[in-house]
Amino acid sequence: MKKITRRKFVQDSVLTAAGIPLLGAIKPSSNAKNAAVSVPLHWLDKPTYANGVTFGVPWPKGALKKDAGLALISGSIEKPVQSWPLAYWPDGSLKWTAHALSPLAISAEEVKLQAATIKKAPAKPLIEETNSHIKVNTGKLQCVIEKNGSTIFESLSAAGKETAKNARLVLLVQTQDSDDEISDFQLSRLEGKIEKVIVEQNGPVRAVVKLEGSHADSSRQLLPYIVRLYFYAESDSVRLMHTIIYDADESKDFMRGLGVRFDVPFQGTELHNRHVRFVGENGGVFAESVRGLTGLRRDPGQAFTQAQITGNPTPINAELPQTVAQRLQYIPAFGSYTLFQPTPDAFEIQKQTRQGHARLQSAYGKRSAGTGYLGSPAGGVAFGIRNFWQSHPAQLDIRKAEQEKGEVTLWLWAPRSQPMDLRFYHDGMGQDTYAEQLEGLEITYEDYEPEFGRPYGVARTSEMLILALPHTPSNAALAEIADQIQSPSMLLPMPDYLAASGVFGNAFSLPDTSSEKKAAIEKQLDFYFDYYKNQIEARHWYGFWNYGDFMHAYDTDRHVWKYDVGGFAWDNSELSTDIWLWYYFLRSGRSDAFRIAEAMTRHTGEVDVHHIGPFAPLGSRHNVMHWGCSAKQLRISTATNRRFYYYLTGDERTGDLMREQINAVKTLQTVVPVRKVNAAAPKNTENSDIATVSFGTDWGAIAGAWLTEWERTQDKAIREKLLNSMRTIAAQPHGFFTGSSLLNLKTGAFEIDKTGKVSVSHLNAVFGLSEICFELLGLVDDPKFAKAWLDYCRLYNATPEEQKQELGESLKKLNLQQGHARLTAFAAKQHNDPKLGQRAWEEFYKSQGGTRSTRLEITHLKGPEVLNPIDENPNVSTNGAAQWSLGAIQCLAFAGLYLNE
Repeated sequence: MKKITRRKFVQDSVLTAAGIPLLGAIKPSSNAKNAAVSVPLHWLDKPTYANGVTFGVPWPKGALKKDAGLALISGSIEKPVQSWPLAYWPDGSLKWTAHALSPLAISAEEVKLQAATIKKAPAKPLIEETNSHIKVNTGKLQCVIEKNGSTIFESLSAAGKETAKNARLVLLVQTQDSDDEISDFQLSRLEGKIEKVIVEQNGPVRAVVKLEGSHADSSRQLLPYIVRLYFYAESDSVRLMHTIIYDADESKDFMRGLGVRFDVPFQGTELHNRHVRFVGENGGVFAESVRGLTGLRRDPGQAFTQAQITGNPTPINAELPQTVAQRLQYIPAFGSYTLFQPTPDAFEIQKQTRQGHARLQSAYGKRSAGTGYLGSPAGGVAFGIRNFWQSHPAQLDIRKAEQEKGEVTLWLWAPRSQPMDLRFYHDGMGQDTYAEQLEGLEITYEDYEPEFGRPYGVARTSEMLILALPHTPSNAALAEIADQIQSPSMLLPMPDYLAASGVFGNAFSLPDTSSEKKAAIEKQLDFYFDYYKNQIEARHWYGFWNYGDFMHAYDTDRHVWKYDVGGFAWDNSELSTDIWLWYYFLRSGRSDAFRIAEAMTRHTGEVDVHHIGPFAPLGSRHNVMHWGCSAKQLRISTATNRRFYYYLTGDERTGDLMREQINAVKTLQTVVPVRKVNAAAPKNTENSDIATVSFGTDWGAIAGAWLTEWERTQDKAIREKLLNSMRTIAAQPHGFFTGSSLLNLKTGAFEIDKTGKVSVSHLNAVFGLSEICFELLGLVDDPKFAKAWLDYCRLYNATPEEQKQELGESLKKLNLQQGHARLTAFAAKQHNDPKLGQRAWEEFYKSQGGTRSTRLEITHLKGPEVLNPIDENPNVSTNGAAQWSLGAIQCLAFAGLYLNE
């Protein structure tokens, strides 16, 4: 095996704009010694057409110092890797690091990351920056970005030839819903205007450029955007992460189209050498040329037809038979093509010679991969939208391909579909007072209030890939590109290493079937995940604004999820669905679990949260509309739900969302999350330094944001606010059972309650508070806080007599005892108490407020009883599945040795 590279951790060279230190590409060293730590890695999906990959790795506390180096070994070969810190342990050692690999470093061989002491060596970054431009050179691709104007990149070149230029954002807005009989609406076209350009990372393997702005025309601006461009050394592609924030008036502005457009220069290429490609499903490819030479009345010869079919250059025109050569101008040139995916189950392809003439129906299919190509044998551009059919309505347009400069548009919202309609789904039904709204809550579980159901401030992030290619790819190669766009290669540590690293509160262990009871738990864990995976498909939980979310509750009479019943529809992270999926992935390593958890993290962090406006940055409780509930809460926007994806991928947008939550508590001064059911809640003024905060869902979210920022940056001020909040919770007369208090926003300290009240809610610990406290006890040496939390864990499910003895009164009848069994298990682990451990399992199996039935059977239904054939288990609800699964996973981790047959 080749000797391991050594390099000093480069703290001050090749910095990102945010000051992230990078480890440059690894060079060989002759004085290597055995590394102290070696991390085995595995591919979630077999790497095919590689575009570069970024992944995160955790390190046990104290195992990796700040100045340590890292080497990546693939098989027996050392590969260049760019590394940077994501988080630190309290002792200053590295907790999480991110790593970027170029396509040349990607292989299907065994891969491991190794700690090493290495020397600093110069490495040329990918970006050169001037006052007016940013120039990126990956070796295979050159990209020029203008710092001002309206193009997200000015040009894209491969092999010395410009293949794409003038990329810009496009927004089409109409003033009226197309369903209305009056159809004289006005259509406006806006383009993205750049307000800020930041080089976020500039290393030898990976570079990131962030652009911010709004879509604008001469009269107004709409939909602020954030676009990140990702580049990897020796890659021929640029990855686009595209975020829009909704700031329109949904009753007047109907988004007709939203996309990215760029030009493709042909530089005199013959029309019959201009190629159009679309990838359908199962590797199928639609392949045509602008001017077709096949099927003609006069045969041009096999040399010409085969070259055109395979995407190779045809012989020169002089070699054409005269019967064809003198009539080329009479062969129609089809310069416009559209692939339109209006639903998750159907797409169509049409083509047209030019505007003003009929479109020809060219092909149909079910689920397009959302990837295309426009170019010639001398070069062109492949392009694609990730989760294309899942995020319908989507569309790919090719225009002007018969001219000197073709045009490609990747439509994230398809203009051929109905316009985007985000109006609330009912008129309020007379719910003008709190009393009436509470009555509505009683019947449909919908917490309605006028003006609170608006989408103002919600966001959506989409992912695209643009590749500058030196020639037309084969159909097989383009299909591989499509596969990589839809399921990018992902490299991650093995589950056993993740479980042993000490991250995420040590709250998960590896699957264990060593006993009958444990095997039954593992079976049910798999059943719940597989059931929801299948429900996504069977119930079509797809769409631009929907993909990634689950439904909340099931209607056994109609055999449908309650998509139209108030607060029973979209789940919006209720009872920690996100956290369940991530812990399930951490222990299983399943690729499908990662993809579903990833989609949920993208959705719940963007669509379910208000990022601007009066509710920002709070999230919305479950509702028919993702943003529709009037309960705007930290428990939905919590950074705790995002930490898993961020640390496993280093994703910058997710990092933004977590940072957005640092001061979210201030919004509680003006938006009281329990407004209608707690009229006595203090009405704090916006200019004061205090807010009313519960010790459960509110503080759990605040602590998650502060903890994450502290470990990401080592910020002492954030750390002190977090510690102050912990100290003053512990100092309350009844600790967590005091319920809530006034939080000083500047210091993080709670006011000490003087009433001696006892207050507790069954929801306190089931929105991430448990997971954050599990972590905090391992990070912060605060015996008083530890006691306060462990008392809560121990007493929540205790007998009324035990509760009264310690709190002075017994607690009211509480719900979700089964989900809280994991708190008892944690206390058993911390106290090394077998009785508590055994009690935890009794609670898990026998307590009310959970899933007591282990019936895993599926009923198959078909017409005419239902519209489409479905498999159902009416006993499954998302609340129950999430809490049962988290209870099972964490009871096994903390008290698995007490589970007796």
